[in-house]
Amino acid sequence: MATQPPHRVLESLAPQHYLPPSARDLRAQAVQRLQAGLFGLSAIVLIVGLANIINDRAKLADVGVRPSPSAVPSASPTANDPLADIGVVPSAVPSETPAPVHSGGPAPAH
Repeated sequence: MATQPPHRVLESLAPQHYLPPSARDLRAQAVQRLQAGLFGLSAIVLIVGLANIINDRAKLADVGVRPSPSAVPSASPTANDPLADIGVVPSAVPSETPAPVHSGGPAPAH
């Protein structure tokens, strides 16, 4: 028996006509495009907002870690500390050490 070509299912060879989209199809496509565009815009606004927040926090952290030289108070002996002035807390600026006070006992031998 001779080999025969495989049987093929022939599709209808009738011409297929182009059907323009209906008004409902056009409206559905427009709504879908509008939704995609609004979603994209909202995503961009969200990303830019988060980047701005991160940038502001980084700037605040830099200021807290490394203050500028004008913001650092000088450690001069004339530092103004009202609590130390009235004697509530000890002064941060070392003062002259007072001479030791000896009680009425014998004087130390030199």
